[in-house]
Amino acid sequence: MNDISAPPVQDQPSKKSGWAFAIATFFGAGYLKPGPGTWASAAAVLLWAGAAWCLRLSPHGLLLALTIGITLALVFGIPAATIAERESGRHDPGFVVIDEVAGQWIALLASPADWRHGLIALVLFRLFDIVKPFPVRRLERLPAGWGIVFDDVAAGLYALLVASILRIWV
Repeated sequence: MNDISAPPVQDQPSKKSGWAFAIATFFGAGYLKPGPGTWASAAAVLLWAGAAWCLRLSPHGLLLALTIGITLALVFGIPAATIAERESGRHDPGFVVIDEVAGQWIALLASPADWRHGLIALVLFRLFDIVKPFPVRRLERLPAGWGIVFDDVAAGLYALLVASILRIWV
């Protein structure tokens, strides 16, 4: 039996949408296995650490860099995720990880630039991204790239809140 109703699955970019797949996969991190979301979150933490330590950014400079990164991830990530979803024929495809990058950077917004706080933000973000407490899961219902990205933005906000509370006692 031939199932001609199912559209072909396309994980690789076409020529006209290569930019969208580059951004949606965070320059290929979305193709890493297993757990592409975790790889993308780890890459986001490493970029944060690199900006803090190698560029010797002040806390205010690091906050500004994160804010710019989050803004760019959202402005370009939402349309890129929409295109990647449409062209792959899959709802919220696992290789789209720009949402994890944005969410992870949100989780790091108030973190001091050291490995312990980076690790706490990483673990908390991944936990909230996987568990999806209310209303995070409901945000997945938003259309296309909005739903793909904004559930991770909410998970990042949860992680930011919990990490900030933990810093009071840790």
